[in-house]
Amino acid sequence: MPQREMPLPTVLEPRGRTIGEEERAAVLRVLDSAVLCGAFGTETRALEAEMAALYGRSGAVSSSSGTAAVHLAVAAAGVGPGDEVITTPISDFGTVAPVLAQGARVVFADVRPEDGNLDPDAVEAAITPRTRAVIAVHLFGGAADAGRLREICDRHGLLLIEDCAQAWLGEDASGRLLGTVGDIACFSLQQYKHITAGDGGLCIADDPELTRRMRLFMDKGWDRAEGRIHRTMGLNYRMTELVAAVARVQLTRVADVVRVRRERAGRLASALDGLGLSAAARMPERRAGHAWWVMPLLVDDNSRWAKGLQEAGVPALPGYLERPLYANPALSGHPPGLCPRAETLIDRTLLVLQWNEAYTEDDVDRIARALGEVGAG
Repeated sequence: MPQREMPLPTVLEPRGRTIGEEERAAVLRVLDSAVLCGAFGTETRALEAEMAALYGRSGAVSSSSGTAAVHLAVAAAGVGPGDEVITTPISDFGTVAPVLAQGARVVFADVRPEDGNLDPDAVEAAITPRTRAVIAVHLFGGAADAGRLREICDRHGLLLIEDCAQAWLGEDASGRLLGTVGDIACFSLQQYKHITAGDGGLCIADDPELTRRMRLFMDKGWDRAEGRIHRTMGLNYRMTELVAAVARVQLTRVADVVRVRRERAGRLASALDGLGLSAAARMPERRAGHAWWVMPLLVDDNSRWAKGLQEAGVPALPGYLERPLYANPALSGHPPGLCPRAETLIDRTLLVLQWNEAYTEDDVDRIARALGEVGAG
């Protein structure tokens, strides 16, 4: 078979996912119990305890999706009509939908040109008396500057929420786990993430009051302690026992998933160094602790690179998004040029390759050769 016709493993097929007999047994265990609702079973509570232990935080709350997890965090922060939440224009819509659902305004701050993560100076400049929280997305598995954002939030009395959907077991430059700096950190178990249960979300926090608020919001404001009393506004964001059972097994696999992705990323970095492509295509400079959800590259013309790589059988996405979040119809009233560095990344300089722990060394070498061919062309 010609090289360009050899498909790489993807997360939409068994060879691109770490799902095995343990997950099958977990599903059957739940089915045999006949208790599939998380409100009455044991799997969701066990998953929460295991997640809190993995990250060394006091509490964890499960939910039905990563978007729901962010909504729990935003609701626990007390965000409501008239409030503002600062975040990045380069992220999934799930980062901002919960803010809109709370009747609040999303304020977009520009990003660092080298990795697309929030620029702390831009965040501080965007703070107003209406600001209640900052959502820092660890984009593509690389660390946002959570330390500086923490200091800014503390100085202004704001809650810091870390969106770690793409950054399972990622670390900052000091080796600190992403998700342990903010007041609340949110994770996703969606199909495309490092580990998956199809969908599902998790929040972790140290403050028991924030954990209590998130748990109430997840279960319609019902504390289930003394009758059917709904103490606060809440939605049904409960995780099912089937999802939790699969997620518990997947949680035991995440360290190996990230380890292999890092090894493969190191191999690609070495190959690109040998090709001398740094002027036209380069990996992020901050690689230590990167979780490599995808492989972001900075290039001179992302449309040209994406077209050439796709022709060589290497999936590549120019810009990651088609437009900044604020340019979507659901977020009207934001003019072009609001975040020029983000717009430059999307329109011209950011290229995203899929990345997968199932990639062999030969797969990585083939990707490097394709990059070399496009660079030479």
